[in-house]
Amino acid sequence: MSLAPIALSCGEPAGVGPEIAAKAWAELGAELPFCLLGAPEHVAAHAPDTPLVAITDPAETVSAARRGLPVLAQPFEGPLTLGKPNPAHAKGVIDAIATGVALTRSGTARALCTAPIHKKALQDGAGFAFPGHTEFLAHLGGDVPVVMMLACPELRVVPATIHIAIAQVPEALTPALLEEVIRVTRDGLRRDFGIAAPRIAIAGLNPHAGEGGAMGSEELDWIIPLLARMREAGYDLRGPLSADTMFHAGARAGYDAAIAMYHDQALIPIKTIDFAGGVNVTLGLPFIRTSPDHGTALDIAGQGRADATSLIAALRMADDMARRRG
Repeated sequence: MSLAPIALSCGEPAGVGPEIAAKAWAELGAELPFCLLGAPEHVAAHAPDTPLVAITDPAETVSAARRGLPVLAQPFEGPLTLGKPNPAHAKGVIDAIATGVALTRSGTARALCTAPIHKKALQDGAGFAFPGHTEFLAHLGGDVPVVMMLACPELRVVPATIHIAIAQVPEALTPALLEEVIRVTRDGLRRDFGIAAPRIAIAGLNPHAGEGGAMGSEELDWIIPLLARMREAGYDLRGPLSADTMFHAGARAGYDAAIAMYHDQALIPIKTIDFAGGVNVTLGLPFIRTSPDHGTALDIAGQGRADATSLIAALRMADDMARRRG
């Protein structure tokens, strides 16, 4: 019995999403079948030489992928201008994500992979009320606690706080939040990555992890006590560690994932290590979701220059995770 396909939501049609979808199909074909949830005409505008196969049911994906990129058509209003988002497309983009979630939760698709969205276009065109994909997916998953993991073969890293100003981090980073992030990360490593006893490194908030209170007190006040309590509960935690020394190759060998305290503390190392191949994974959802770790790249849309490496890695990771979940 063949496996259900992976659903790929189209993302922003004016960005590179349709192009990298076409390039991913050209490399993967029927080896790793996925169906694009979007408008066939958008793909044709970006990649006119890519054969498209219209499907009406994801079950047709495996057969269709041998002949072209399978597309489960989603309705869109308004014209497409490459490189310039059209707010009229917002509803179609949001509906494609919701369709992908529904297909995955029903088992019709075995995982969801999402192409990059343009948040302002969604806000302008449909009043999109979420900071990004992660928060919207958490809502569609039942408002469950989730974390954003960035992953490549050399590193898995989770930012405890995500899209907020650096000035807001100390207030947003609470003991309850950090404990939840650690718990969701550990459970996700077990369930989706097959690591029975995850080793998790925790970065300090302050330079040199506070250096005994000389550079900030959060480590002494509550981070160290929280980690000690969680170790007593059976968690294998290292830290808090100085963030400037925990991402070189030797340090990475000592843990399975790292938790950083804010966005750039997490994303700088992974983008340095594997800029083209990093994958965004949402842990904690009742379904599998991965995404390429880049944006819509409007400036190169329609030029044939988009790199599909990250999308291909995201599709492969979604496939691996689905097989582990059974």
